[in-house]
Amino acid sequence: MKRIRGRASGRPPAPLALAVPALAAVAFLLLPLVAILVRTPWSELTDHLTSPGTTEALTLSLIVSFWALGISLVLGVPLAWVLARVPFPGKAFVRSLVLLPMVLPPTVGGVALLLAFGRRGLIGSWLEETFGITLPFHTSGAVLAATFVAMPFLVISLEGALGGLRPRYEETAASLGASPVRVFFSVTLPMVAPGLVAGAALTWARALGEFGATITFAGNLPGVTQTLPLEVFLLLQDEPEAATSVSLLLLAIAMVVLIALRGRWSSTPVGGTPVPGPTATDGATEQPPLPTAGPGPAAEPTPAPDSGGQWALHAEFSGFTRLTLDAEPGTTIAVVGPNGAGKTTLLRALLGFTPRAHAQLTLGGTDVTGLPPHRRTVAWVPQDGALFPHMTALANTAYGLRARGTSRTGARRIAQHWLDRLQVGHLAHRKPAQLSGGQAGRVALARALAARPRLLLLDEPLAALDQTTRAHVRHTLRSHLEGFGGVCLIVTHDPVEAVSLADRVLVLDGGRALQDAPPSEVTRHPRSPWVARMLGRNAWPGIATAHGLRLSDGGTLVVAEPLPEGSECLAVIAPEAVSVHRERPTGSPRNVWPGTVREITASGSRLRVLITSGQGQAPDVVAEITPAAAAELSIADGVRVWTSVKATEVTVVPL
Repeated sequence: MKRIRGRASGRPPAPLALAVPALAAVAFLLLPLVAILVRTPWSELTDHLTSPGTTEALTLSLIVSFWALGISLVLGVPLAWVLARVPFPGKAFVRSLVLLPMVLPPTVGGVALLLAFGRRGLIGSWLEETFGITLPFHTSGAVLAATFVAMPFLVISLEGALGGLRPRYEETAASLGASPVRVFFSVTLPMVAPGLVAGAALTWARALGEFGATITFAGNLPGVTQTLPLEVFLLLQDEPEAATSVSLLLLAIAMVVLIALRGRWSSTPVGGTPVPGPTATDGATEQPPLPTAGPGPAAEPTPAPDSGGQWALHAEFSGFTRLTLDAEPGTTIAVVGPNGAGKTTLLRALLGFTPRAHAQLTLGGTDVTGLPPHRRTVAWVPQDGALFPHMTALANTAYGLRARGTSRTGARRIAQHWLDRLQVGHLAHRKPAQLSGGQAGRVALARALAARPRLLLLDEPLAALDQTTRAHVRHTLRSHLEGFGGVCLIVTHDPVEAVSLADRVLVLDGGRALQDAPPSEVTRHPRSPWVARMLGRNAWPGIATAHGLRLSDGGTLVVAEPLPEGSECLAVIAPEAVSVHRERPTGSPRNVWPGTVREITASGSRLRVLITSGQGQAPDVVAEITPAAAAELSIADGVRVWTSVKATEVTVVPL
């Protein structure tokens, strides 16, 4: 197949079989427009456009189109939000109803309007008898017709923009104390502004050019309902040249609108990417609606932001997450577990954002379960920070304070204090797009800390920071948490964070708690293979026998202190307790296996060596040796070795 040569950009050339029809389509669309330009009487253009009939029709068209735009904004913006955010029965039908005027012949739309709002229509007669309102053959009828055919452009454009906006921005704003209305106007609308502007421009342009529905429903009365398209229709019969001039005017207006938009009706909102919903770190994908307004029980006042009080936590979870969580004021809990364990679901249940799990939540003796998310005083830092891209770092940090009634000056002063504490105060007037990942993470953390919540939820808050910055922020966070009167939950995969920041470590798997203990206890006796491996240890599940363990992955393991026979248990072995040999060792080791080196990685000043058996004699084992020992043994990928572990080096934990 022949191809048309592409540009020097390196893109593949277009196949000739596709390029020729594409060029024909362009010519088909372009020729009528060229014909208007060619046949326009340029010498008489000014006279035609300034004639009394044309100026009167143009003035009426502008009045009708702007009224139609205003009505479309008032009705269409809420409709687009409902379609994008709220699941309800019949949603597909409502969306089809919105699209119908775009595919319906305009004259049919005019007939439908006449049968509904005409003097003998379904409600038209009632409007006339009750209020004396007659829509046909009146300017209001022209507005109604233009709104009917033009509003779908606004709804569809804005719904697409809202669909591309990650709900996590709105959820974060709600967790900082912003009501649904405040979230909508301060976060949602600014972030979907390109889609809103594009939809509004298309709506106005379509209303300006409406013809069929207007003439059918509102008639063609000069100065009353005779808009510019209707003027063109009349001029075409008596003054074709004048009709061409006015057509050129409408063509110019339409082209100006489209060129100004430059494809923005299909663009994504600022800071967003089209995704079906937020992806939880526990492997669950959820598309929650924005928290709806609604007061909690009348007897339960909205908790005030923390101002030095003590707020104990009691939460009973049901649904996917099934556990009870109690914590005294000032407690920091690290939540760990493999992907899909339910870590993020746990946080979202506390926030009231997920239907997968429900939390009966009490903070400081006050039951906040029935309160909407923005009144719970539960602040959340999601994994990506979710900084509002249209606000500066200072405005982001002050957002929660402003939402809870702090004055603008006071909120900015407190926000600057927290930015300074996290060493990003000099970036206060930058927007998120001008920040690095680590800087944005610190701003997001400052925003949550500045809000002074009763319960603080952090979803891997230090993941985007480099090691040096992470150590500093960890120290700052720890110093704040020491004086924090509430409870803090930190989801993390970093054992250093779990040990250095947390008073307790909660190990989750499948929505259930496997272990809830101080870090030292979890480090010594991990009850989960995943946690043991996170801590850098070998972890092998098995069944206790009379002499040791029968391992799930094959083979047996001799231990110094076996558990009761038949009980499920976990064997934990430190990598430094695994010896590596080139020949089968002799002497005291009770556990000896052959294997093959599969991977070598550096861990500080030592090397971690992954050795696989592949014979069903033992599971994979990680040994930690010095570089000198590796050189002496000629350790390399693929080398056959022997490993040995003393029975006294095996810690057995019952499951």
